[in-house]
Amino acid sequence: MNTSVSNHEADQVLVGRFMRTQDEATFRALYRRHTPALYPLALRLVGGSESEAEDAIQETWMRACKTLAVFEWKSTLRTWLSGILINRVREMHRDVRRRNEQELLDECLNPTNTRPGEQIDLERAIARLSAGYRHVLVLHDIEGYTHEEIGAQLEISIGTSKSQLFHARKALRSLFQVRSQ
Repeated sequence: MNTSVSNHEADQVLVGRFMRTQDEATFRALYRRHTPALYPLALRLVGGSESEAEDAIQETWMRACKTLAVFEWKSTLRTWLSGILINRVREMHRDVRRRNEQELLDECLNPTNTRPGEQIDLERAIARLSAGYRHVLVLHDIEGYTHEEIGAQLEISIGTSKSQLFHARKALRSLFQVRSQ
């Protein structure tokens, strides 16, 4: 039997049971099945802040429980949960000032809190990207979503997704080139 089919069917059984009983054990089973995959996505999308990632995951599950009755199973449960998570993270960043590529490069050229010789790792570099760049980069290059799926999740055009990915990669290359000099 195909694993994705059996996982899909197992999710349907658990969701059905949860909708009927609202029991904690069933919710915990759903939580344990999907949170290990959602947490790294949340962590990357929020730029590495564990507390923000945990808040996003908690809010994702709260929203999911409220709307499970209208979930139509047109996608996997994990994809649907990822969409809720992405929207939650976008909301979290709505009030945060977004830096464009030039501001990122200016910061790299004039670092204020790094010592000479300090190396920056990929996770920290991704965390420094603007929210739009970071979301598309993480979804495409790390999570493996297509531009069509990203466009649907983030409510942007496919062209915007491709452009954001191009600029995110360019910003990362510039960041690492500045650091290696």
